[in-house]
Amino acid sequence: MDETQAAATKRRNKRAGMIVASVGVGMLGLSFAAVPLYGLFCRVTGYNGTVQTGTAAPGATERTIRVRFSAQTDRSLPWNFRPEQAAMTVRLGEEGFAFYTATNQAATPVTGISVYNVTPEKVGRYFHKVACFCFDEQTLAPGQRADMPVSFWVDPRIAEDPNTRDVTTITLSYTFYRTIEDAQRAGALANAGPHVGRAGAEPSRTN
Repeated sequence: MDETQAAATKRRNKRAGMIVASVGVGMLGLSFAAVPLYGLFCRVTGYNGTVQTGTAAPGATERTIRVRFSAQTDRSLPWNFRPEQAAMTVRLGEEGFAFYTATNQAATPVTGISVYNVTPEKVGRYFHKVACFCFDEQTLAPGQRADMPVSFWVDPRIAEDPNTRDVTTITLSYTFYRTIEDAQRAGALANAGPHVGRAGAEPSRTN
């Protein structure tokens, strides 16, 4: 191979290396972008049970729907966490208000953090959270109990959508973990709704 051919081969190899490196960087960038883009998609479409957040209720209609409340606690968290009410019936477009309670059963202070989702997943776009305790760290002293409020409403358009008009019950589920990393390892963040903050008029009560 003469010097001219060797130089041409070297240039081709260099270009190929640059292309491979660029593709690798692009794929890495897409992997980092995937999580926020997926979250945005879920918030807009309600996919995977992701609820809508922060919007005031439009006003009650005549049709009602039943909302069930579910509570789970990760095995590493020594808390008794439960809903204060098993279920309630609300009118579509009407703001509902419910409480969960958590009691620290350990002999030392313990911090926990919760994530939530709704089922069936197809109602996520119509279930609106106004305020809640999710994604906020809660530290309870030994034996301390905290009442944690959540306010919500169900969009009347749920009754007009052919895919959801047959839904009569929605389940709102919360799970408490010690850390958000524990929730992530358990796969809970993939189904979790976004943070909307605590209820301003009804702060958590402890005793």
